[in-house]
Amino acid sequence: MRGSLIQRFCIGLVLLCAVGAVSSSAAAEQRASGAARMWEQLISGATALRLPTGFLKAMPPDFVRFEFDDLRTYAAEYHPGEHRMVLNRTLSFHAAGRDVRSLTTMTPKELEVLYHELFHAYIDYLESREASGALPDSERELIAFAREMQVCRYREVSITPVVQRIHEAEVRYLSDPEAWEALNETWAVFVGWAVWNQLEIERKGGRSMKEVAQLSGEWVSRFRRAIEAGELRGYYVPQDPEERRVTQKRFLAPGSRISKEESRRLMKQVLGLPEKFIETAESALGQIKNISVDQPCPAVAP
Repeated sequence: MRGSLIQRFCIGLVLLCAVGAVSSSAAAEQRASGAARMWEQLISGATALRLPTGFLKAMPPDFVRFEFDDLRTYAAEYHPGEHRMVLNRTLSFHAAGRDVRSLTTMTPKELEVLYHELFHAYIDYLESREASGALPDSERELIAFAREMQVCRYREVSITPVVQRIHEAEVRYLSDPEAWEALNETWAVFVGWAVWNQLEIERKGGRSMKEVAQLSGEWVSRFRRAIEAGELRGYYVPQDPEERRVTQKRFLAPGSRISKEESRRLMKQVLGLPEKFIETAESALGQIKNISVDQPCPAVAP
């Protein structure tokens, strides 16, 4: 009798585990399906707004895990390695914290924030595939270029100790993680800025800035002014706990702004801007007086 009870108990336990495994698998499939649907809607919305989609399509639909929260300190957060993006609940449909709101209902500033984080996700994706050699040539070149810039541009930077005093700067020597974050934030700031200004210009002009010389000229003029004013600069979170007690972020000074070559790579490989457009932007930067847009970058040993 006891043996029979034990046998039935074991059978029940096996069945219970099997049901749990099936339920877990079904839940995982449902999450993957939901992520793919959300990603498809995101790309569809970006296409409708004539925003960059090439780098989004390079990532698998289930690569990014979206979460929503009532954020207080930052408008959004991205956690590399975990492939997790945390957005403010206001960016979700009906503020319910489940699906990303339609991009066509977002303001230019909200889309600037979203694209800033989407670019972080893209760099995270390139990092995750970097060692395997599974990346296409253009993406492999971009991540290799980023590693080069990390060493020769972002290890030694100028920062603004007091954010409000933009012209007061001091030199800092960054650790590898700090330099990588400074590069990532600088590039993400540029991508977000580019999207925000594209939206503002196109909503005012009613057409694609890639097709209308007057609109593309306005974007280039804004770009030049932003470079002159030192607006396109990134930041990093100090690793030193003592320094973090003083500030959560260290902003780069105008002297450590994005360079001409960095902006060219991003305009071409991330924003998908035409070559003629990029050449016009570079020409405008070349006319800036008393500002060294590029700094020499010595070859980095492999």
